[in-house]
Amino acid sequence: MIPKNNFVDKLERLNFLRRVVDKEIHHLNYSARKIFNEPFTVERAKQLNTNEELAEQLEAFTSRFCRLQDTLGDKLLPTWLDVLEERTSVAIDNLDKAEKIGVLPSVELWLELRQLRNQMIHEYIEDLDILVDALQAAYKNLGFIVGVANAINLDLEGRGISK
Repeated sequence: MIPKNNFVDKLERLNFLRRVVDKEIHHLNYSARKIFNEPFTVERAKQLNTNEELAEQLEAFTSRFCRLQDTLGDKLLPTWLDVLEERTSVAIDNLDKAEKIGVLPSVELWLELRQLRNQMIHEYIEDLDILVDALQAAYKNLGFIVGVANAINLDLEGRGISK
């Protein structure tokens, strides 16, 4: 059994992270609307060297996408498991537990989206087709990432743990 003060500390950390994730989702959605207000194509990607506003919007989207996935996978998920008194371990094991509990639909897709990180950092990409494909994949899967956060919140609410 967890001593009361330790459990209270864990709940405070959990609720703090839930608030952070909510803010990150809000800002990511804002950036997504800016970048994907029209299809992001190779032609638009070619403008990145000359259109500073577009480059800045792309940087914001990329950073926010990666930050949300990091916060969910590296912070919220292990804290959630800890509050549930599940043994936490390395990231892949935590993801497997989240999939078994039902808040993560697919560990495989999570890991695929994690790999987009390097492909989306446009300073290092010379193949614009790779950049565009990675950005479109990230955008297409925003609902997946946000859905994991929502599923954790629903799980907690079902257990009587509100924000």
